[in-house]
Amino acid sequence: MRHVVIGVLLVVLAVIPAEAGKKYSYIRVGNPADAVVATTPGFVLMGGGTDVDAAFQWMCGRSVGGDFLIVRATGTDAYNAYVQQLCPGVNSVATLIVPTSSAATDPFVAATLRNAEAIWIAGGDQSDYITQWKGTPVQVELDAAIERGVPVGGTSAGMMVLTQFVYSALLSQGVTSSQALADPFTKYLTLDRDFVSIGLLAGIVGDSHFVTRDRMGRTLAFMCRTAAAGWTLAPRAIAVDEETALEIDGGGIAAVVGNGKAYFLRAIQPAEICQPKTPLTYSNVDVYRVGVGGTFDLAMWSGGGGAAYQVSATAGVLSSTAASIY
Repeated sequence: MRHVVIGVLLVVLAVIPAEAGKKYSYIRVGNPADAVVATTPGFVLMGGGTDVDAAFQWMCGRSVGGDFLIVRATGTDAYNAYVQQLCPGVNSVATLIVPTSSAATDPFVAATLRNAEAIWIAGGDQSDYITQWKGTPVQVELDAAIERGVPVGGTSAGMMVLTQFVYSALLSQGVTSSQALADPFTKYLTLDRDFVSIGLLAGIVGDSHFVTRDRMGRTLAFMCRTAAAGWTLAPRAIAVDEETALEIDGGGIAAVVGNGKAYFLRAIQPAEICQPKTPLTYSNVDVYRVGVGGTFDLAMWSGGGGAAYQVSATAGVLSSTAASIY
C-alpha cells in the first residue's frame, strides 16, 4: 500500500476496549460525528501493489460525503491520511482493525460497520478474514452494507473475499501456478465460499497480483475445483493485475483504471482431467482481457475495448490461442 503523509489531521480518535479477548483498534480522522447520507452502490476489485487513486476517489464519490471505513485484521491506519487527502469531501476516514473472531463480536465493531458510507477491505491474508470474520457480526454487517447500497471494495486479500468463491489460503504457503497445475487438489489450494453476497459476483472466483505473480495456472485450477465441488456448472473467474482496479457500477458494468489489465475467464466445457495428484487438463477456457479505458458487462459477460482469446492446460502445461497466456 502506498503511504501518503499530509500536514493536518482534523481529529484523531483511538478506541481499544479493555475487556480481555475482545481487543480491536479504531482510529478516525475528520469529523467525529457520523454523517447520514444516501449512497450509490458500487464495488472495486483492486489487484494489489500500489493503490489506484482513481478507484478510491470513485468510491468516495459514491459515499456522497459520508464516512469512509477501512477494515482489516492486521496492519496500521496508514490508509487514513491517504484517503483523506484523495477525498477531502468525506465526513471522516477511519481504520477498524479486527484481529480475532472474539473482537469481531464486539458491538462497537458492528456499529462502526453499520454507520459507514464506504467500506474498504485492506490487503493482508484472506485466511484471517475467513477464519476470524466469517460467521460473525463483521460478515453480517458487510452483507447488510452491500444490501443498502454502500460502495464496497478491496485490494489483494480484500479483493479475494468479495467474489462468491474464495481462494482461502488457509496454509501459510500460498499456492503457485506450478503447484496448482501439477495437482489442482494440492493441500495448498483451499477454497471457501459466500463470505459476502454480491449478486454481480455470484458464481465467480477471484485472483489478484495476476501477471506479476504468474497466476493464470492457479486461476484455472480454482475454476476446475469450483466445478468439482459442485458449486457451479459454468466456472468463471475475474483476475486483476497489480496497480489496477475494476470499478463496478450497480448495473454490472466494470471499468478498468490504473496501470494494468483485468481478465475475465469462463469455461465453455468441463475440465478433461481435474483430479488429485494428476496434472490439470482443461481446454479452451475463454479469456477476455481488458486494459485501462475498457469495460466489461458482468451481466452479459461481454466486453468492449479488449481482446478475446483462449487458454488451455494440457497435462499441466499452459498454452494460448494468442501470443501469450496474458
